[in-house]
Amino acid sequence: MRAYYSPIAGLFAVAILLTFGGCGKSGTDGAPTPASIPGKDNQTSPDKVPAPQTPPEVVLDTSMGSITIRLNAEKSPKTVENFLAYVKSRFYDGTIFHQVYKNQGIIGGAYTEEMTAKPVGVPIRNEAHNRLKNERYTVAMLREPDNCDSATSAFFINAADNPAFDHTARTPEGYGYCVFGEVVQGKEIVDRIANVEVHDLENTPCTPVTPVVIKSAKKIK
Repeated sequence: MRAYYSPIAGLFAVAILLTFGGCGKSGTDGAPTPASIPGKDNQTSPDKVPAPQTPPEVVLDTSMGSITIRLNAEKSPKTVENFLAYVKSRFYDGTIFHQVYKNQGIIGGAYTEEMTAKPVGVPIRNEAHNRLKNERYTVAMLREPDNCDSATSAFFINAADNPAFDHTARTPEGYGYCVFGEVVQGKEIVDRIANVEVHDLENTPCTPVTPVVIKSAKKIK
């Protein structure tokens, strides 16, 4: 693994720029392939008003409790599609929150409990220009600091407001990290995870001493 450091202040700001083994690299061995988005052929006729879409929700059953995430497919369609593809393939089952920054954020969705990086799919387009903010309890995609469009499976949950991660410009430094959902149940679990005891491994700082395992990730709506 290679660590990239950012001029953004704060420990979690440094963590957010870590590149995971396999993260941001193309490759589909053992990884899901998101379904294509329907074309314009399925548009509703003008005289019919489409029924409101129910936002999809995913439950992360962790070793410290359950977290329910409501996804924003309207503002982050490709990101939500990508995340749900990983959920459907059971990719996240058995992964961990491998970095925790006290009262700032928790990072997961890339490593097993043995700190082995899982093979990931093709990186996706960064949708951080949707202007959704990295506010407390929102969920966003991790990416490489020098490549806007490098997010794959890894994500983080903001345990505080982190405006430094918001979109400000269409540059690698300013593009930001795409928010694609928010925690609607289990906020106390996020807070609990964000305060676990951590230690620094050789290549990964702030790793929980006791692994915080995502036992399963399931779509419930």
